[in-house]
Amino acid sequence: MQSQVTNGGLPLSPGGNSAVRAGDCQFMPKVADEPLSPYRGIRALGANSLVVALLSPLVFLTTESTQKVLLAIVILDIPIQFGTHLFYHESNAVMGALGGWNLSATTIALTALYLSWLVRILAKRDSQARSSLHMNLSLLLYFAATVISIVVAQDTALALFEVFLVAQACLVYFYVANSICTRRDVMFVVSMLLIGCLLESIVVIAIRLFMTPATTWNGPIHIYADIAPLTGTMRIGGTVGSPNTAAAYFSLLLAIAAGLLFTKIGFVHKWLSVAVLAFGSVALILTFSRGGWIALAVAIAVICFFAWRQRRSSLKVPIAILVILAMIYVPFHSLISARMLGDDKGSAESRIPLNKLAFRMIGDNPLLGVGANNFTAVMPRYLTSEFRSEFLYTVHNTYLLIWTEIGIAGLLAYLAFLLGTLRRGWQCWRFGDPWLSPLALACMAGIAGHMLHQGVDIFSDRPIQQLLWLVGGLLAAMLRIGKEDGEHNSVVNLA
Repeated sequence: MQSQVTNGGLPLSPGGNSAVRAGDCQFMPKVADEPLSPYRGIRALGANSLVVALLSPLVFLTTESTQKVLLAIVILDIPIQFGTHLFYHESNAVMGALGGWNLSATTIALTALYLSWLVRILAKRDSQARSSLHMNLSLLLYFAATVISIVVAQDTALALFEVFLVAQACLVYFYVANSICTRRDVMFVVSMLLIGCLLESIVVIAIRLFMTPATTWNGPIHIYADIAPLTGTMRIGGTVGSPNTAAAYFSLLLAIAAGLLFTKIGFVHKWLSVAVLAFGSVALILTFSRGGWIALAVAIAVICFFAWRQRRSSLKVPIAILVILAMIYVPFHSLISARMLGDDKGSAESRIPLNKLAFRMIGDNPLLGVGANNFTAVMPRYLTSEFRSEFLYTVHNTYLLIWTEIGIAGLLAYLAFLLGTLRRGWQCWRFGDPWLSPLALACMAGIAGHMLHQGVDIFSDRPIQQLLWLVGGLLAAMLRIGKEDGEHNSVVNLA
């Protein structure tokens, strides 16, 4: 037999040609009778390495562990507030407007999450998966109203700050509503929310014990603690934001922690919920926000009432929740009573002139508003002599602020979003699922309490918008999961 001639370690054809088998030269130019170069394989290997190097970050983003880490960053960044404001307008920020373009850890993590999502969709090439994406029409209309208001904005830069923030919150909602597909995913999101709340509660308590308003803090994360000028009480906002913002954050998550006690979850999560209730309640008290206290009271009452009415079971869990809250109330009863029943030095009364100011602006601009985030920019035009001795700030009413800035269509879209979210929570509660239903009830009750709180405060900063949109997206995902489980059980029963 005639042995094959070799050249450069590659087998040649018996006829002496340098043509290599197709399987051995897929990265080589197919030129007949071209002498082989010993460096050809090295060049092919280099090309392969370059492709692998370029695709490796995308492949890394599509792994489940990476996506969980990125989502955890989005959730934990709600209380931590790790980021900065670009193009900061200090004069407007002091009066309650968004002071700049908020670039944060959430912005970076969201970009990576959506890039990962896009790569996975393109890789699957599944048209059915693309068409089944959850959309929220009211939320899109609210965002559209915010964008349109730029046309009438006196300060376009301020309006763009608001548009960017609302867009980011919408992206949080959209991602959570569509990417959370299993009960395990839901538990991961809830666990991260509770862990963040527990850590923030410890931060607030530590500030109360070891810091004063005069304490300097030069870290990358800002800490809020100040003396109320009217009452002389130290109010703490932690790293979330103002005390009222922190109170809204705690009241919503404490409601979720209370609702988890009605579910059939593991020992670790039960104790996590108890710890959040204990430490979070103390942190909520230290904000001295009456609106936050009332919001939590309403949420707890709704949870306990419907859970007892639906199950007609014992009152062990409601009593346990009330005992925890009562034990926390006793050491602070004098401070709470003074805040709720004592003289607030005109703090509540000062909101009335601001409401009148908002109605003046609405009267002149009922349809499109004065422009997103432009309340403080337009306010000087509406100030008359009667406001000389009044407290001047952005109106302390979220609904009036939305109507003033982006018009009646934006307000109706925002209300439709909130009511639609409550409806999804109620539908999920009606499933009677021992795990999903109590959690959905807690989310619904927490949002209902927050809606009351919005009547006396504004929450235009990132933390509460992001938290509210995230919980809304979680309810949409839970409703879908509950429906899919119900359909699956129906098929099994028919079979």
